[in-house]
Amino acid sequence: MKKIVIVLALIITFIVIFVLGQKTYNKEDSSINSFEDCVAAGYLVLESYPRQCKTPDNQTFIEDIGNELEKIDLIRINNPRPNEIVKSPLVIQGEARGLWFFEADFPIKIFDANNNLLGFTIAVAQEDWMSEDFVPFLAEIEFEKPLTKKGFLVLEKDNPSGLAENEDHLLVPIIFE
Repeated sequence: MKKIVIVLALIITFIVIFVLGQKTYNKEDSSINSFEDCVAAGYLVLESYPRQCKTPDNQTFIEDIGNELEKIDLIRINNPRPNEIVKSPLVIQGEARGLWFFEADFPIKIFDANNNLLGFTIAVAQEDWMSEDFVPFLAEIEFEKPLTKKGFLVLEKDNPSGLAENEDHLLVPIIFE
């Protein structure tokens, strides 16, 4: 009889520990709503591109890298990289297909996370832009001190026609110093 009471007591103890553990565990993970939250909580970060963070309950959060992978065959940015910490003045370097330029340049804008325009500049082709190949570009942008910690660069395809079907852009998330 004592053995049955001891076994039942152990089973009840394990059930209570399991239930309380689940409530605590779920409470912790309910605060994880983004890639940044997941990383800050110390969970596993997969070294893929873009990086992914996984919680113990198999939630996956993917790092925001803008639309870089969608535009990789049209425009590539070497500096700054997505989610890099930046300050003013910022040097922007990369390469774009010749069709991204018009008269050897294209516009670049910098915004804070609230979509406030902080600065504007023109990227200039460093080689002959009248090509279907990639052409290196260079720009420097000065910007106002942002009100938010994060923001983004918008590298716009030059579109002298003004037609919507000719518009395109590369979006690069950044972090302000």
